[in-house]
Amino acid sequence: MENTKKWAGEKAAEYVENGMVVGLGTGSTVRFFVERLGERASEEGLAFTGVTTSFATQKLAESLGLAIADISEIDKIDLTVDGADEIDPQLNGIKGGGGALLMEKIVATHSVKNVWIAGEDKLSARLGTLFKLPVEVVKYGSENLFRAFVADGFQPAWRLTDSTNADIGAVVSADKRLTTDQGHFIIDLHFEYGISDTDSLAQKLSQTVGIVEHGLFLGICNEVIVGKADGTVEILTRK
Repeated sequence: MENTKKWAGEKAAEYVENGMVVGLGTGSTVRFFVERLGERASEEGLAFTGVTTSFATQKLAESLGLAIADISEIDKIDLTVDGADEIDPQLNGIKGGGGALLMEKIVATHSVKNVWIAGEDKLSARLGTLFKLPVEVVKYGSENLFRAFVADGFQPAWRLTDSTNADIGAVVSADKRLTTDQGHFIIDLHFEYGISDTDSLAQKLSQTVGIVEHGLFLGICNEVIVGKADGTVEILTRK
């Protein structure tokens, strides 16, 4: 599916115009988007200011000579382009497979327009059937949260330093757990038959002390650029 990511990412690069402030997402699909922006800057003189959602994206953008600003210096982001791990028909999604969900959601909520880029394999009838739900938690008391997730039947698993997951419910030492750019742990929740009520779950997680952010991105995306296996792209727009 690598080509589908490339086609979606390069199509999204066409949306960027001179003078824009652009949110640069995180992940393998976004890499194609950022690299194409680097080519446009070199070939066309495209000039814009980027706001990154992870240290990895910042490093890539700066290596391409793109201008980057800290989000604290920005009042409004014109356009953010990011990937998604799973997208439902209403253009709600699960994000955070790259461990950057907190920074991604901060940038997204400061953006006038949010565009996601993905291969067609990321489309799903119900969120949670294709991808686990990442939850970013503070380190202090994280074991207590983990046990609470077990009690709730959420089948939690620690995200590990190699970006995989421990076995569901397994106890893992702190030094083996992935630490995000902002210094937190990630616990991935597994829903065997998908998430039945995303709004209720999002509210529950948002109100739980110790949870910094969750990977449910509801009502945020305006448009999805889907790369398809036949070499075309499909544009999905929120109704």
